[in-house]
Amino acid sequence: MYEVKKRLEISAAHYLKLDYASKCANLHGHNWIIDVYLRSEKLNANGMIMDFSHIKKKIRDKFDHKVINDVVDFNPTAENLAKYICDELSPYCYRVDVQESADNTASYIALE
Repeated sequence: MYEVKKRLEISAAHYLKLDYASKCANLHGHNWIIDVYLRSEKLNANGMIMDFSHIKKKIRDKFDHKVINDVVDFNPTAENLAKYICDELSPYCYRVDVQESADNTASYIALE
């Protein structure tokens, strides 16, 4: 089994649609750290699971210096973003960690 991990750092803003009062309902930004984990039993013709630059293009280029609410059609919580990113890198991605601050990280782990 082959495995790769790619860390992405992006600066992006978002606001959350919540059913309770929270400052997170206001537009605010984070310096996000996103770790993606991919695995495969076989490598492609280039000897990779997926080129690191393709991972970067699919994720970092989509979100960096953007208002995430303008990019996706769901409430952009860290949890929802982790699942979205995992789905974007399917079928190889099995885990995504989305850190929005030093103390706050959400993970999505795809169950087989």
